[in-house]
Amino acid sequence: MKQPTPNPMVSVLVVSYNTKDILRNCLQALLANSTGVLMEVLVVDNDSMDGSAAMVHDEFPDVRLIDNHVNSGFAAANNQAYRVAEGDYILLLNPDAYVREGSVANAVAFMEQTPECGLCGGKIISPEGRLEPSARRFPSVRSKLLTISGISGKHPDSPILNRHEFGGFKHDRPMEVDWVPGTFTIIRRSMLETIGFFDERFYLYYEETDLCRRAKKAGWKVFFIPTAEVMHIGGACSKTRKEKTFDEGASQVLSFRLRSECLYYRKNHGASMLLATTGLELFWNLLIFIKNLAVPSKEAQRKRSASIGNGRQILKALRDTRFGAVAPPTPW
Repeated sequence: MKQPTPNPMVSVLVVSYNTKDILRNCLQALLANSTGVLMEVLVVDNDSMDGSAAMVHDEFPDVRLIDNHVNSGFAAANNQAYRVAEGDYILLLNPDAYVREGSVANAVAFMEQTPECGLCGGKIISPEGRLEPSARRFPSVRSKLLTISGISGKHPDSPILNRHEFGGFKHDRPMEVDWVPGTFTIIRRSMLETIGFFDERFYLYYEETDLCRRAKKAGWKVFFIPTAEVMHIGGACSKTRKEKTFDEGASQVLSFRLRSECLYYRKNHGASMLLATTGLELFWNLLIFIKNLAVPSKEAQRKRSASIGNGRQILKALRDTRFGAVAPPTPW
């Protein structure tokens, strides 16, 4: 590993898995658009098979590379980099997120001016220029119902029907929120030294939600800011695993999402909320099965099979997290 930058203000952590070309673009955008910021960049490659680690080593000599020989998951890999990072601020950056000019400097400036803020996230834009959810409320049974039913997706600007994503918020001003996605998140080191970093039982997904909840319990605030902007491709690492089953949006691996969700509710809300949210999802899949049994169509058989498979995965996630399971038994 390269030697650390002397006294960096920011340590940028990037966890990579089979995203060679995207990762190259990510690092190029980060370095080109963060001039004037004293920072170090650490890439943790989680046993990629596409030459990602070699590319970083050969093309970015100033980047500190941690070349893992097993995919330890997102939370554990970030913790691994954090243990050797030197910055006053820890910046999480997805390999499929391209930083816009001044975003890192603006994020640091906001943290310096807002001492009560433990972490904040920036504005996330799709490649087509659409605003992606960048500010969120904590998960609930209500938000689960509105999401799986498709209601919130049909009414993205509704502050009631899309409340969990702050529907109607124009993302044009800083705002205190419950949690922010880990796509681009800057975190105060002094906070992490007191509450800890990621819970490594979250192999993938929900680790940032859990961190934000712990931060708020400890008295810190979480903010969204519009002046730090990234263009996000979305699901790049997940989509390299073609044998996995994905959610309807095709951006999350279903088994990992269900496992992390069950663990999150067990840890933060107890059995009643866990059973309520998983029961709701089981019931929804049962309704899909019955509908496609009663109403023949070209897609009916596929949808019935999918609902059965989803139900089995939900029950498996409940079993696997009974005793606070750590990583999935079969990693990537």
